[in-house]
Amino acid sequence: MTIAEQPSERRASGMPTPDPITTEVIRHSLHSAAEQMKQALIRTAFSPIIYDVLDFAVALYDHEKRLLSQAPGLPNFLGTMGFCVEAAVEAVGEETLEPGDVILYNYPYLSGSHQEDMSVVSPIFLESGELVGYAAIKAHWLDIGAKDYYATDTVDYLQEGTVFPGVKLYRAGELNIDIQRMVVANSRVPKAVAGDLNAEVSGVHAGAAALVRIVERHGLAVFRAAVEEMYGRGEASVRSFIASIPDGRYVGHGEMDGDGVSDGTIPFEITVEVEGSDIRVDYRAAPDERPGPVNSPLPSTVSATRVAIAMLASAADPEGDGHFHEGHFRPIEVLTRPGSLFHPLPPAPCFVYYLPDYQAIEVIFRALAAAVPEAVPAGSGGDVTTLIWWGKREETGEVWSDGSGNPLGHGATAVDDGPSALMHYGEASTRTTPVEVWEAKNPWLFETLELRQDSCGAGRHRGGLGLNMFIEMLEDCYLTCAFERTANSPWGLMGGGEAAPNTGAIRYADGTRAPLTKVTALRVPKGATFELSTGGGGGYGPPAERPIEEIDSDVREGYITPGYAHERYLHWPGEPSER
Repeated sequence: MTIAEQPSERRASGMPTPDPITTEVIRHSLHSAAEQMKQALIRTAFSPIIYDVLDFAVALYDHEKRLLSQAPGLPNFLGTMGFCVEAAVEAVGEETLEPGDVILYNYPYLSGSHQEDMSVVSPIFLESGELVGYAAIKAHWLDIGAKDYYATDTVDYLQEGTVFPGVKLYRAGELNIDIQRMVVANSRVPKAVAGDLNAEVSGVHAGAAALVRIVERHGLAVFRAAVEEMYGRGEASVRSFIASIPDGRYVGHGEMDGDGVSDGTIPFEITVEVEGSDIRVDYRAAPDERPGPVNSPLPSTVSATRVAIAMLASAADPEGDGHFHEGHFRPIEVLTRPGSLFHPLPPAPCFVYYLPDYQAIEVIFRALAAAVPEAVPAGSGGDVTTLIWWGKREETGEVWSDGSGNPLGHGATAVDDGPSALMHYGEASTRTTPVEVWEAKNPWLFETLELRQDSCGAGRHRGGLGLNMFIEMLEDCYLTCAFERTANSPWGLMGGGEAAPNTGAIRYADGTRAPLTKVTALRVPKGATFELSTGGGGGYGPPAERPIEEIDSDVREGYITPGYAHERYLHWPGEPSER
């Protein structure tokens, strides 16, 4: 059904015409069902990266494997989950599905993630036996048998963890203990993985029960008709935004610091073509797949594109609520070249696949800035500066592991300053673990956690500030960090200034300091201090147009120093106290 289809055509097809109130009730009920999945997951998960950081996605799909609803989580996962559901079901055979089945899936080229992002998919049946949809969760596990807990130097996907290419963990509600034993046996942190697996299963069960209640309340025919109406409205919303962009071909350029294995930067190009209310994002000019693990599988590339366009469309829709479904993605076409950075083929490594994805989101923004600068933000810090730690506790010998992405400064817009210390667009709705939890669980002590002064780009609207996070290690441990955008500064728009890029270093007890970008399993001795400074956001508009009272406020609040103000805002007359 298209958005242009008339009620008379629905009647001719035998499909009931739902009233707008029923459609909205069902839409919000679906949001509630996804939220129930989310709460079941975080309340039963073992790992802080799930229950505190929220490094997961939960979603419900209809019987045709189209996205019905999702709860706030990792946006860049959500666009991949449809691929996961399709691949998992195809692997076991749709004809074999039974009530109570639960499928494990983490093959990276069809899941769109590294193997540590484990997907759990469960079909949903009515009591009559009618298949009405699927519940799916993808969540990050701390380890599933990769060469290291986390790696930036893999050379093929077989080094990146154990693959579960669509296997039934539960068959008709009965646990396959052999599959469970394989999961636990292939992890360095078996208790955490076992607990997180059970939490994902609990989540899909909660979602399945909730969807069945919705369908039974309204009836299957009305439910499906309301869903089609919902998809149509979402499609219309995105098409309205796309139609506001002048037709044309817009090109954006980005550059990655490196691939973690070979030398040299990685420039790439993305073309955005707009025609009427259709948009095509073309990655075919991207370089060939890399020997290091920065390659982005096709589902992840598609997801990054959807995140970029859907976020812009949502911001432009005053009635939008940020809940995306299949309809929002219909106007978006993605073109890739197999064997390239944005469409690698086996056995190309892709452990840190998200690094080019997050940059692709911003390069799409940058391309569209040529047409609709008022609709897009300036550049952000561009990366989540991933950190993964592990070791053995001195007193007990117990293995521990933890990790997170980290907040950064976001670019200013035509109407406001950029937000400070928020997660990247691709990880919006996730968060960092509270300091109190980290210090209680792990052998470290925070020396500094503060906004990074002077990290913003100047402009009529200034960019947001990054974060300084300095951590003293109280015991020997190991660290993998996957940093990007350390060599290129976040860009400004419409005359706005650049911001400070990401930086990282280890400061040893003797005072020596070693810079970090991408490093795997670095031994960090007791007494050393890890120093992370995340990038700021670029400015928007000429700095000369920023009101003096706003510059005064930034200086008073400590966001910028007087020296920065004098250098970047030439019209600023001096310290606020002087007036």
